[in-house]
Amino acid sequence: MNKIGLCLIIFTLFASRLALAEEVTLSLEEAVVLALRDNSDILLKAEEIEKAKAKIAEANAALFPTLNFTSTYSQTLGLYSNNLSQDSFQLTLKEYLYKGGKIINTIEQNKQKLVVASLLLEKARLETVLKVKKAFLTLLLSQEFTKLNKEILDNTEKHLDSLKERYKKGEASESDILRIESPFAAAKEAFEAALSDVDATRELLRNLLYLSEEVNIKPKGEFIYSGRQIALSEAFLKALKERPEIKQYAAQEEADKKAIEIAKADARPSIYVSGDYYNRSHLSATEARNRNDYAVAGITLSWPIFDGWLTKAKIEQAISDLRQTQLTKEKIIKDIALELRQAYLGLKDALAKIRTKFSELLFFKDNFSVVKQKYEEGLASSLDLEDTALKYNLSLFNQKQAIYDYLLASADFEKASGESR
Repeated sequence: MNKIGLCLIIFTLFASRLALAEEVTLSLEEAVVLALRDNSDILLKAEEIEKAKAKIAEANAALFPTLNFTSTYSQTLGLYSNNLSQDSFQLTLKEYLYKGGKIINTIEQNKQKLVVASLLLEKARLETVLKVKKAFLTLLLSQEFTKLNKEILDNTEKHLDSLKERYKKGEASESDILRIESPFAAAKEAFEAALSDVDATRELLRNLLYLSEEVNIKPKGEFIYSGRQIALSEAFLKALKERPEIKQYAAQEEADKKAIEIAKADARPSIYVSGDYYNRSHLSATEARNRNDYAVAGITLSWPIFDGWLTKAKIEQAISDLRQTQLTKEKIIKDIALELRQAYLGLKDALAKIRTKFSELLFFKDNFSVVKQKYEEGLASSLDLEDTALKYNLSLFNQKQAIYDYLLASADFEKASGESR
């Protein structure tokens, strides 16, 4: 979606907040854009990326020399006939030439952690898109279901009114009226329940989009089916490449390997060069005060001989972390394989259901055409025509529901294979 389209969405939502309970019409694509923009999980993961970038900059700082300035001032009171003061300052320049490989491995470790943070953001995006798709499609279907229940309620009411008229004429008994009043009450209850489902689903979608309670979402879209053949093996191979979790634990595995090298660095020698410049006043009770200044330069080799097995313990911890990451990665691969199989089977069942409902739809459509022709010829009543139309609309809704199931299964499969649409 281009920037102009996004600006229009934002303007529409802003205007809706000014007018209480104003309807906001959104397509699925627009709903996904809003959710990705305002979702708190995504915003938190984005902040983690910025933090990871700062950690890389922090690690890179160890490649540069450090320069420190230290200054002191002191005054001696009551020891001599005159109060004496002394001041000094020191400049220290220090640069590590070798630190056991700790600097380089820390930089590489933080780069891998940045990759992990980026993949966690991508995972949050995939999960958010899936939630929004399901909520949006459910709201769309709930509205269709409400319309169908309203038709059923109206049709049942007409049958009840017709029967009451026949009862007045002595053509129907009171038992006949009682038998139809029960379905009428059930139809009314079903219609009210459908309205409640619409409100509940709209509230869920509104929360996912982080919209205020005053915004009344009106979903815009149709249930469109476009079948596609999917090879499970190809999807699995794609998931191994595209799923953020796989990439995440691969990057974490590399970061853990660097952590082992960082722990080992504590037992290795370190070398640094340093230079110090000193300047201070001279304190004396018998001589005049003057200033001394001098410089010291040197190279230092430091090699820890024994640290109470502290480094050994750190290495063992780092190795344990690496093993945990590898085991988790293996488990994730198995879980993804299971998720893909389940999504694939759900997709196949949904496709089969669509074909079945399409055949039923053709039958009821033909039946409706026949009754309509009879009605035009005076051979069928208007109530007969409404009954047939209701059956056709019910079949049409069943087809939409089958497509809805397919779209949900397709969304599950896309998420399982690492796609983000």
